Amino acid sequence: MDDSICVSRDLVLKNKYGMHVRPAGLFAKVASRYDADVQVEKGNVKVSGKSIMAMMTLEALCGATLHVTAKGPQAKQVLDELEALVNRKFDIPDEQ
Repeated sequence: MDDSICVSRDLVLKNKYGMHVRPAGLFAKVASRYDADVQVEKGNVKVSGKSIMAMMTLEALCGATLHVTAKGPQAKQVLDELEALVNRKFDIPDEQ
């Protein structure tokens, strides 16, 4: 993996119930499709963005800011897609 590419962004959760099982699963699914290490931080907690269970441990509610860092050849692409997913409220109809 090319570790020379490293990008990060702050993403604000806009969906009604925050990071519960459905959004965590969608986030991890997107992150896992790319050749990049994805780390997500909230407060002092840092977890893998490719793990549903780890994402749920963040206990991130609506309005929470997640600092997402991606490192690897597809770092920018994965962050672009994750940012779009979060901004679309994870495409979950009852959380719009």
